[in-house]
Amino acid sequence: MGSTEDLDYPQIIVQYSNGFLISKVMFTACELGVFDFLQESGKPLPSDAIAAGLSASTMGMKRLLDACVGLKLLAVEMTQGGALYRNTEISNIYLTKSSPKSQYHIMMYYSNTVYSCWQYLTDAVREGRNQYEKAFGVSSKDPFGAMYRSDEEMLKFMAGQNSVWSICGRDVLAAFDLSPFTQIYDLGGGGGALAQECVSLYPNSTVTIYDLPKVVQVAKEQFVSPEEHQITFHEGDFFNDSIPEAELYILSKILHDWDDDKCKQLLAKVYKACKPGGGVLLVESLLNEDKSGPVEIQLYSMNMLVQTEGKERTAAEYSKLLEAAGFGVIQVKRTGKLYDAVLGRK
Repeated sequence: MGSTEDLDYPQIIVQYSNGFLISKVMFTACELGVFDFLQESGKPLPSDAIAAGLSASTMGMKRLLDACVGLKLLAVEMTQGGALYRNTEISNIYLTKSSPKSQYHIMMYYSNTVYSCWQYLTDAVREGRNQYEKAFGVSSKDPFGAMYRSDEEMLKFMAGQNSVWSICGRDVLAAFDLSPFTQIYDLGGGGGALAQECVSLYPNSTVTIYDLPKVVQVAKEQFVSPEEHQITFHEGDFFNDSIPEAELYILSKILHDWDDDKCKQLLAKVYKACKPGGGVLLVESLLNEDKSGPVEIQLYSMNMLVQTEGKERTAAEYSKLLEAAGFGVIQVKRTGKLYDAVLGRK
């Protein structure tokens, strides 16, 4: 009979145990400005020059850079004078602030906000509710009141969401031909990145971003140019205020924040406001019908537990919510990317 010493330590356990460490290395390199510094230098640099330029210790920076090389976020060239570090194509495109596809802001939101909530995942599982009270000392009864607990935090969240749509927006908007819809409302449209992708893809359309007054104000000041005449704004709370008539309503990453009852309430209001022949486009991450995966979406659902009142759902579950509100001719398109699209017609 074999002993436990005969068993190899499962590699998968090592990988999962190191997940936290891996993400924190990437977040720290972003926060310190490693990728921006190397991009601006225009040439490979030694670790001591990078450390000096970023006001970090030589020893600590050397270890961080080597870890980034191991993660393929940096490349290293060995010369007679020592190791020289440079960005990889991935880090230049996605981790530098100046790139149009930069994910820097969502990285910082995860590092500074999401991780704080995840420290209390065990409590979230036991209690079945978000963990803003423990993580930040604010009431957990209103998730978005907690999420927007300061102007700085709201701006961070909006910038993070905009960075996501810079790489995923066109995929979900092109999943169906939306050109017949010229009057569009983006409910909870935030910083306007998805609206901007929409008017770019469908130049005959106009998009109204419907969001809370303070969100609209920041969007106007920080994200959407006054010269963008196809995009307008409507201030309000779509749960408590009226929803104006339109041909198409976009709900991008909205329903996953709420339980089924809240979703039904919102969709019923949308159906009532929707013009005959119009529709609603849900942009969400879809679970497999048996909920066996994808693992990324299962993890997002855990994040909904620690941060919101909602969860990720299957296509059938979203279709059921749409049907309950009165929508029919429901179509589902999986994009093969992070977010999928579900279209319901009135």
